Amino acid sequence: MIVIIDYGMGNLGSILNRLERTETEVIISSKAEQIEKANKLILPGVGSFAAGIDNLKKRDLIGVLEKKIIIEKAPILGICLGMQLFTRRSEEGDAEGLGWVDAETRKFNFTSEDAKLRIPHMGWNSINKLRDSLLLVDLPDGASFYFVHSYYVQCNDPGNVVATTRYGIDFACVIQKANIFGTQFHPEKSHQDGIVLLRNFIERI
Repeated sequence: MIVIIDYGMGNLGSILNRLERTETEVIISSKAEQIEKANKLILPGVGSFAAGIDNLKKRDLIGVLEKKIIIEKAPILGICLGMQLFTRRSEEGDAEGLGWVDAETRKFNFTSEDAKLRIPHMGWNSINKLRDSLLLVDLPDGASFYFVHSYYVQCNDPGNVVATTRYGIDFACVIQKANIFGTQFHPEKSHQDGIVLLRNFIERI
């Protein structure tokens, strides 16, 4: 069973609709007892970093998630804000994150030559694969995904970066640390390439 974690910050329905096309049981839940039974977890997210962490705390979810992810090593996929919450801290409100990945969440801050680049980074962009990952099986280098974000993840360990995207700078768009996976883009909004990635998470990981 896959649990999409409901902490009040994500477009849960669109992710559920994509995953329901597979034969895997998928539910949306904020209940600890259902999270404990999950084989895999998805942490989506749209909104501010500080509010995301605060909501996880208010719903008393951090303890059960750390048990599943850090101790039991259950696979988790963080999407957009969900991936950013895996980091140590964010420049958005100077908030502390879950700290599961040695990284910081930083705001795009372009120099004058990049002044024409709008923030947020919104729309379709391609990925540059740096290393192999089961998450990207059957996806070509240059596969295109849909992004909406003003902040990006900067990993302190380059080995955690699976793929990058160029938007003024090269930023991590796919990360992996053991059983912890993250995408800065929204696979549920990324048509066929997004479906392939979600299937990889379900069937290969």
